[in-house]
Amino acid sequence: MIIKREEIEKLATLSRISIDEKTITDVTERLSSVLDLVDQLKTANTDSVQGISRPFQVSQRLRADEVTESNHRDKFQAIAPATDNGLFTVPKMID
Repeated sequence: MIIKREEIEKLATLSRISIDEKTITDVTERLSSVLDLVDQLKTANTDSVQGISRPFQVSQRLRADEVTESNHRDKFQAIAPATDNGLFTVPKMID
C-alpha cells in the first residue's frame, strides 16, 4: 500500500503537528514500508491454523473469598475528625 504525501500533511494538520519537508518524506517512506509488511502478512495462508481466544485453554484459579483481616473500624473512627452513624464524614465539595 502506498501512502501519499498529502495524507501525511493532512494527518499533521489534524494532529496540529508542525512537520518539515524532510520529515514528511521520511515518514511517508516509513509508513509505506510498514503497510507493505502488513500486506505481506495478509497474504499468509492461515487456513490450517486454529484460532484461540487465549494462550492457555485453562481457567484462571482464583483465591478463596475469605476475610483475612480483623475489623478495626472503631479504632480508626475514634481518631477521625468527624463520623456519623459508623461512617466517616467529609466536607461537602459540590453544591
